[in-house]
Amino acid sequence: MAFEATKREWSELYAFFRLLADGYVYSGTSDIKKNEAICWPVAMVQREEHDGTRRYVIEGENIHIIGENVDKRIPREDFSTVADIVLDAVKRSKDMDVTSPEGVEEFLDEVAIYDLEAKTDDRTDFHVAFYHEHAPLVGFCVRSRLSPMFPLLDGGRTANFKFEQTGVKFATPTVNKINAFGEEEDVCGRMLMIERLGGNLKFNDAADKIFRSNLGMIDLHFPRVLGEMCRAMHLEGITRVSELTDYMKQLNPLKIKEELITKHRYYEHKMKEFLLALALGMRPAKMYNGTDSAVAGFILVDGAGELYCYQKAERQVFADFLYYNTRLEKGPTAKDKYGYLEKENGVYYFKLNLKIGLMKR
Repeated sequence: MAFEATKREWSELYAFFRLLADGYVYSGTSDIKKNEAICWPVAMVQREEHDGTRRYVIEGENIHIIGENVDKRIPREDFSTVADIVLDAVKRSKDMDVTSPEGVEEFLDEVAIYDLEAKTDDRTDFHVAFYHEHAPLVGFCVRSRLSPMFPLLDGGRTANFKFEQTGVKFATPTVNKINAFGEEEDVCGRMLMIERLGGNLKFNDAADKIFRSNLGMIDLHFPRVLGEMCRAMHLEGITRVSELTDYMKQLNPLKIKEELITKHRYYEHKMKEFLLALALGMRPAKMYNGTDSAVAGFILVDGAGELYCYQKAERQVFADFLYYNTRLEKGPTAKDKYGYLEKENGVYYFKLNLKIGLMKR
């Protein structure tokens, strides 16, 4: 019987099947091309199901599936065939939900897969052993350009920055007028109105105490840099992280020396460290002490179904990939509680929200 799943779920499954069928994956470059010089031989992929762990070991032309209640061998070419069928179905579908193609459900039963999304608490989709099945496991998340991608940072209201309203002191009717201006998502319009009426928005701090401390692990002044990036996104219309960082170099919100900006590439370095920390486990509302999570890299699926491997073993390439392929996004104002003047202890603040996503192309 056919069933439906999201493109994201099918993409995760596709990447899993493709790794087993090919038996290797190439490292990606910062501009998402295949690095022909670095090919990682896949020996085993480990996946979690609701009833326990499954190990899929590559043994020549077969895949040896080992679990608590399963021990069988399936031809590798079957995984290749089904991977192609899944890829074709995802590419053809105009909807976010895709019906299982003919024969796929039977194959999933055959290879002991009952949960399309792996059942893990550590945010990994699966673990890979390279070179040898008993090699140390590397935890991966799948990111697919064939489907909507999970944001790199989607902290909701915990990822807000506060700007103190200074300059002209607004009376309550004026504040109400500003807050009622434009559509709900017209944050830029309200910021410009504050300016027109003689007010200024002066950066204050990260709104959430834990997020503020986490950012302090990158740099004690890093909240200001991110806050100014959020401001520039709304007022200047710049969204790409690399372009926003270039804008920060000109703006220099931390008032650091030119040598630090140009020779040491301070702003780029801090931004890359932050993006890596996010990719490897930092979350706004959870205390971060610099220890990486179980996620050690991404398997990126491009629009044609090619797989690219990015992992902390190749730290600089991973950092560059994140730097050139991420952008700031706008979350919903009502849900994330930002974009309006709010009074706290007799002072008006205007909050901006930070959300970072991977670009689809």
